Amino acid sequence: MHEELRAALAGLLDGLPPKQAAQAVDRLIANYRGRTPTDAPVLRDRADVAAYAAYRMPATFEAVRAALTAFAARVPDWSPAGHVDIGGGTGAATWATAATWEGPHSTVLDWAQPALDLGRELAAKTLPDTSWQRQTIGEGLTVPAGTDLVTVSYVLGELRPEDRRAVVAAATTARAVVLIEPGTPDGYLRIREARTQLIEAGLRIVAPCPHSDTCPIVPGEDWCHFAARVNRSSLHRQVKGGSLPYEDEKFSYVAATTLDAAPAPARIIRKPQLRKGQVLLDLCTTADGLQRTTVTKRHGTTYREARGASWGDDWPHG
Repeated sequence: MHEELRAALAGLLDGLPPKQAAQAVDRLIANYRGRTPTDAPVLRDRADVAAYAAYRMPATFEAVRAALTAFAARVPDWSPAGHVDIGGGTGAATWATAATWEGPHSTVLDWAQPALDLGRELAAKTLPDTSWQRQTIGEGLTVPAGTDLVTVSYVLGELRPEDRRAVVAAATTARAVVLIEPGTPDGYLRIREARTQLIEAGLRIVAPCPHSDTCPIVPGEDWCHFAARVNRSSLHRQVKGGSLPYEDEKFSYVAATTLDAAPAPARIIRKPQLRKGQVLLDLCTTADGLQRTTVTKRHGTTYREARGASWGDDWPHG
């Protein structure tokens, strides 16, 4: 889906004055960082939506795909037939879902008609089996009975607390729920709060956490987040500035399900540190909470696996 999405985004800002695009991006950054909870759509017009799609869709796609991939690894014999993307805007999470599983029918719910219109336009050739519906995101929201998968990505920070709880409550009626927020301390706290709500609703946490018990991280001292590599297109560099051909999108997430699935024994929660003859892994574990383990050459195959391990991977592999 990388190249298909990039092709769909090409030419998106043609005819839009650079100053207008930059102003829209600046305002969207503030909302993306979760500083301005609101009860109104963040994306207001075509200029906002075009700037958002160019600025955020590649990064959102990679973050959501990483979270969905981690979840899919825990349910290898399952795939969703029906997917609802709450607050999906221009549809980045729907592209990510299509990159993870074949064949799901997706429904994108959003309260901003300009976002839905552009999302439909971008997906017309690649994701034709997608519905785009205008919907208030908050209290009163419902998910159709029998929905397999609900995604909510980079939305909770835009909502007032009561609407946030209502959205998570609606999501819990699906067989599987994956929530993604920015990888900031505030984004993590929103995921942590939603995680508790998912557990209370009877869902089982399967990623990234190795258990459904209380998160061992002390709020204010650290936060759980991961990173997804984003290859920048020329359009992406035009909107965001900078010269590097890539960036790392930091995100926090939680995946929960009613399916018969179990989490990994442990998760690598920091970038592995490579030393001469050893690898240091920071883990969140089932039995011992947060711990650092050292894998050395004398561990043989395990050492080779550790050298190839990445931040966010299950541990041990497989």
